[in-house]
Amino acid sequence: MNANFMNRREFIRNTAFAASALAFVPSGFAAGEQFPVVRPPEGKRRFKSIAVEQAINEVQTKIGNQELAWMFGNCFPNTLDTTVDFAMVNGRPDTYVITGDIDAMWLRDSSAQVYPYLQLMKDDTALQQLIAGVINRQTRCVLKDPYANAFYKDENKESEWKNDFTDMKPGVHERKWEIDSLCYTIRLAHGYWKHSGDASPFDDAWHGAIKLILQTFHEQQRKENHGPYHFMRRTEWATDSLPGHGYGNPAKPIGLIRSMFRPSDDATVFPYLVPSNVFAVVSLRQAAEMVEKLKNDAELAQQCRALADEVEKALHEYAIVNHPKAGRVYAFEVDAFGNYYCTDDGNIPNLLSLPYLGAVKPDDKIYLNTRKLLLSADNPYYCRGQVASGLGGPHVGVDMIWPLGLVIEGLTATSDSEIKQCLTTLQKTHAGTGFMHEAFHKDNPEKFTRAWFAWANTIFGEFVWKTFNERPQLLA
Repeated sequence: MNANFMNRREFIRNTAFAASALAFVPSGFAAGEQFPVVRPPEGKRRFKSIAVEQAINEVQTKIGNQELAWMFGNCFPNTLDTTVDFAMVNGRPDTYVITGDIDAMWLRDSSAQVYPYLQLMKDDTALQQLIAGVINRQTRCVLKDPYANAFYKDENKESEWKNDFTDMKPGVHERKWEIDSLCYTIRLAHGYWKHSGDASPFDDAWHGAIKLILQTFHEQQRKENHGPYHFMRRTEWATDSLPGHGYGNPAKPIGLIRSMFRPSDDATVFPYLVPSNVFAVVSLRQAAEMVEKLKNDAELAQQCRALADEVEKALHEYAIVNHPKAGRVYAFEVDAFGNYYCTDDGNIPNLLSLPYLGAVKPDDKIYLNTRKLLLSADNPYYCRGQVASGLGGPHVGVDMIWPLGLVIEGLTATSDSEIKQCLTTLQKTHAGTGFMHEAFHKDNPEKFTRAWFAWANTIFGEFVWKTFNERPQLLA
């Protein structure tokens, strides 16, 4: 893909309030058109899925809300239109997936970008092969460095982060240790297997990657020593480096897994990031099921389940706290010394997303208490504005709402009114672009970051598609 991509921080700095990013809109835009053509021309799309196009046609011909129909047609295929690079390598599918405006493949983003397409694979073998290619490439990435969060396709490409104080390797874009990066690879693999029944991506290399993921999780329990990972960066952004000589703030070794960075790529305050540890419990059990049934490895399956049980037990003991207003809630981060942080972040996994990840039931009492807290003024990163209200986070600063947060609120909501409110808010805050963004100002949606952010686009499409199939009256 021919573009001058920037790293995430530079992109935010250079387009922090990017009404000018409307320049991304193709020439199909014409003044006065209510819903201009903003998808890339068909001949310039990176990949075409028959099943995705059928889904777009079905939504656009059957729902009454024409603006949402137009947005769905722009957003749902955006990952396929603009970010995938598919090839056959040594007879196996290989798919490199950039996040949008940055020429690097995040394990998290790439998984989340293609996950909503799993449900459509049965009608599209080419789409299935594309997703199998993502799994194959992720396996190689994990084996290269399980502590890295983002990778290049070109092994010889030199990262702007090459001087970070960590063990940088060729082909690695960034080496921020985030539990969820590894969890997402398992989630995608498990979902692919369940939807397709195809075991071809799960070869000996994938088996080895699962062993390495388990080893990495054990290392980051840090029961005996710091473990092999450390990270520091010369930067003006406080959340881009780690204290403690690169090992992070102290925490009591009680069985939880330390995550030095959040899904936002911001450093954690307290090292036990609760939503990512919950995600690890789910992912380890999925991995156990797969290695047992597909690789006949009962010993590895037992080890995965044992760690899941240990982390789950520690979460019950240390991650549930008494909030003065909300009662018993899940903390966002803890250190097991009695310190904790009650907030949430728009990125996923977050506390709001736990039912979406299959970690808790939507009517779980502690989750409901937590949800009420997170979607209120008692959450320091919940934004209430003149135009919109929703989850934010420190990554781009206060007063900035994340469409990802609004989408996950809608995907985990159980009432028509809340789902409708989320859809309405997303509809009125795309700033005329027809696409989702990383974040927008609560009082002025035209002040937004990242005009090209495929994860937010695709998961918005997932939200609309789910609503279309389960509660179509909300799209009238």
